[in-house]
Amino acid sequence: MNSTDFGRYLSNYFLKYIPHRTGYSDNTIKSYRDTFTIFLRYCNDVLRIKPEKLCFSKMSRNMIEEFIIWLEDTKNYSISTRNQRLAALHAFFRYIQIEAPEYMELCNSVLSISSKKTPVVEMNYLSIAAIKELLSTPDKSSKEGRRDLAILSLLYDSGARVQELADVLVVDLRIKEPATIRLTGKGKKTRIIPIMPQTINILKAYINDYGLFSESKISSPLFFNKKQEKLTRAGFSYIVKKHIEAVRKKHPDLFPNKVSPHIFRHSKAMHLLESGVNLIYIRDFLGHSSVTTTEIYAKSNPEVKRKAIEQASHSMVPDEKLTKKEKDDLLSWLKEFI
Repeated sequence: MNSTDFGRYLSNYFLKYIPHRTGYSDNTIKSYRDTFTIFLRYCNDVLRIKPEKLCFSKMSRNMIEEFIIWLEDTKNYSISTRNQRLAALHAFFRYIQIEAPEYMELCNSVLSISSKKTPVVEMNYLSIAAIKELLSTPDKSSKEGRRDLAILSLLYDSGARVQELADVLVVDLRIKEPATIRLTGKGKKTRIIPIMPQTINILKAYINDYGLFSESKISSPLFFNKKQEKLTRAGFSYIVKKHIEAVRKKHPDLFPNKVSPHIFRHSKAMHLLESGVNLIYIRDFLGHSSVTTTEIYAKSNPEVKRKAIEQASHSMVPDEKLTKKEKDDLLSWLKEFI
């Protein structure tokens, strides 16, 4: 292969393979693109290899490892961001395995670089009382206040990711019974989520305020900015932060120090779990690909842990002697909640 092989495969990867052969979301594609932008700058500025001179023959596992270390030590990347950049590199080299098997040894060596374990961070979520207080803060007598209330209510009721709600069009909302909203999540997978009557009433007022019932608006974003463009993630964050700061002054104990729009998703999942809803349904509601991802809510909720341990203790006769295997099995089961 000549010195342009890396550039050629990288171009094909982003221009042909990803758009037509994968279900990557726009955010994932952007993240992958940013990873290679940073990598090429690293090669140019640190390794003194110009982008047009970079080829597979000059690459190695050690080179990729040093790049990842550089991200952490020099650019002060967090472990999770470091792992995201590594995931992007892994995805590319899996593609190269198939497209250019002569580089199989290089690909395997890069793919053997493991992700770092991230520290367990306590999951923030709001109590039902906090949600009620927050939803009482927007000024319902003003058009802007009714818009903000619609956003806050739908963030909680749908359990949507912020980007999912930003992408929702008017046509995705069904206000007739049974009321639903269509969300498009990671991998461009869609799901239909039921919407409660109280939220639908709030949304009807908002839709009426902004004339979204008309045929000409059917394909417009449900939430938009002054330029009539869909509201950005930063826009959602601004609205949430504004009302959180207002209600925190009245009820400081109800709200954690850091609050983002994603806390509504966590809160909805926790409240469903506390109500006894099965994890499988919560998985489908949130759009998780695996119930393993959803289990984090069970492991983060002290009330669920307490009930699990109580059920385990009540299932045993007080004086019953357990075999070693039975004790080991019980401990393994309980550890799933710790």
